[in-house]
Amino acid sequence: INMKKILIIGGSGFIGQNLCRYLSRPGSTYKVFSFDLSYPGEMQEGVEYSTGDFFDDEVLAGITEHMDCIIHAVSSINPGNSNEKYMQGYEKDFLQTAKLCRMLMGHQVRLIFLSSGGTVYGSHLRQPVNESALPHPISHYGNVKLCIENMLRTFNYQMHMDTICARISNPYGPGQDFRGGVGFIDAVLRKILKQETIEVWGDGENVRDYIYIDDLCRMIQTLLEYKGTYDTFNLSSGTGISQNKILRIARQMGYQPDVVYRQGRSVDVRRIVLENKRIMTVFDGTLKNIEEGMEIYMDYLKRLTGKQVLGTLSCGKWRGGC
Repeated sequence: INMKKILIIGGSGFIGQNLCRYLSRPGSTYKVFSFDLSYPGEMQEGVEYSTGDFFDDEVLAGITEHMDCIIHAVSSINPGNSNEKYMQGYEKDFLQTAKLCRMLMGHQVRLIFLSSGGTVYGSHLRQPVNESALPHPISHYGNVKLCIENMLRTFNYQMHMDTICARISNPYGPGQDFRGGVGFIDAVLRKILKQETIEVWGDGENVRDYIYIDDLCRMIQTLLEYKGTYDTFNLSSGTGISQNKILRIARQMGYQPDVVYRQGRSVDVRRIVLENKRIMTVFDGTLKNIEEGMEIYMDYLKRLTGKQVLGTLSCGKWRGGC
């Protein structure tokens, strides 16, 4: 079999690790290569791992050679720190992606850029937001992503490259770590297990569009094989869920989360739900609803944290009883 070579830049991150696992599963027609600053905690059989600096031109040129498709999942900033580190986003992330495009010019390589649907669009009255809506990001994180998107579209138009922008909503599931600056569901479930206080920035009515990580990986695989003319896709559940609803679902699961509400942050959009009609016309399968996804993820976290926590939970003495 002539296997398609897929390079995941940022293969040790949350989405990258899950993509490695999903695309290299038994029976796959992909040869998967993972590249990041360091190796992931858990390596997948059948994935070829290498480490190095994405911002080193020579290293980048070496790893991208002879690939059929490249998934760009690297960002040096996150939504929480981008107001302080914004120059890093423009000077490093934007510039290096331009260099990556220059390296790929003239080669038949598909470049899938993992953008951020939650921050690129900004605030919109009409929800859910579709791909033709005018983006006006309110954070530098979202604006850096949009700058990179626009550059890729220009390369597509001028140099006939093959790039796709995947505007991802809010993925959650195994491998996520909220301490990286994103991941409300991850924070809620982990803090419940550790009996720690959950901090909510604002009144808890901020609405987001959460998608289970396996569903996201399946959508990205769909883009690897996509043959149409669209260059931008929302990858989302299409359903808006408030932070308070996440907490209510946790209570329905039998837990009593300890919650404290803090002052809201200027970088947080009040409501963002992404319309997913475009991807769903080419995506084969159904999506997990939020209750099912949270149950599966909590079971995973319990197995990860071991029997001590399970014993604590099963005794019924959990912040005043379940």
